[in-house]
Amino acid sequence: MDMPIVRYGHYGPALLLFPTWASDLWEAESRGLIKSIAPFIDAGRITAFCINSISPHAWCNDLVPMHEKARRQAAYDHYVEEEVVPFIRAQLRDPDARIAVGGASFGAFYGAAVLFRRPELFSALIGMSGFYRLDQVLHGYHDENVYFHSPGWFVPQMPEGPQLELLRHGTQIHLLTGQGAWEAPEETLVFSRILREKNIPHRLDLWGHDMAHDWPTWHRMLQVVVGERMGI
Repeated sequence: MDMPIVRYGHYGPALLLFPTWASDLWEAESRGLIKSIAPFIDAGRITAFCINSISPHAWCNDLVPMHEKARRQAAYDHYVEEEVVPFIRAQLRDPDARIAVGGASFGAFYGAAVLFRRPELFSALIGMSGFYRLDQVLHGYHDENVYFHSPGWFVPQMPEGPQLELLRHGTQIHLLTGQGAWEAPEETLVFSRILREKNIPHRLDLWGHDMAHDWPTWHRMLQVVVGERMGI
């Protein structure tokens, strides 16, 4: 299937933004997320890229059997690693560039899934109001594709070696969540505990009870991380 990519900006390190639940590559623009970081894009401090979600063809499609949903999630992650990363590197004219990833809600899961699998390809994670296991969509189903593409499950079992060392010493991880309406801060807190137990440094930001699971919260979160904390 065709998988288009949209780019915002002319110069600067790459930030790949994943959409929420069943949305598409235009969501970040239409919902104001791109506008929230426009000053950094215009100044050449960052180049944003957006792609489609796989969920309309997997997790939120009731016509697809569960094992096939899991297979399509795995295929999506491989697409990001094997097609999106080389495309962005070509756009940046840097064949070795590591790419920051980010997203809100399901988008945080997408970003974490690829970063913790392949940290040599990805430099940073901005996980906003996220979850890091697929429990809520699996209805008790489990297989290897589910396990190896759910960071909340495979990160605790990561062996000592170069990938874990890169996560510990060469990767920025920002986990943010509100505590307001529709938020589930416990999802972020559980994943933060997993990272602590693996000695993976990260920044955990627990925002207030006035911060809902909604776009104004994510606008502000992304502004803060990109503008103040990523050093770009």
